[in-house]
Amino acid sequence: MLDKISLILLIIGGLNWGSVGIFQFDIVAWLCGGQTGIVSRIIYTLVALAAVWCISLLFRENAITHDDGRPAFSE
Repeated sequence: MLDKISLILLIIGGLNWGSVGIFQFDIVAWLCGGQTGIVSRIIYTLVALAAVWCISLLFRENAITHDDGRPAFSE
């Protein structure tokens, strides 16, 4: 469950960075009262923590499995 939450936060962060890079528009800051607003800072911090957590996905074996525990793909 933590993996899915982290991936969702990374998608939000990636879309936000994309909008900053392409349109020079920070969606999180716009929605939450500016870049220095407490809510914005919390969201930025959660996205950063999610990124750190997702580093572990690179080093896991059989990260993707079926409901019965079988690997979704074989090497």
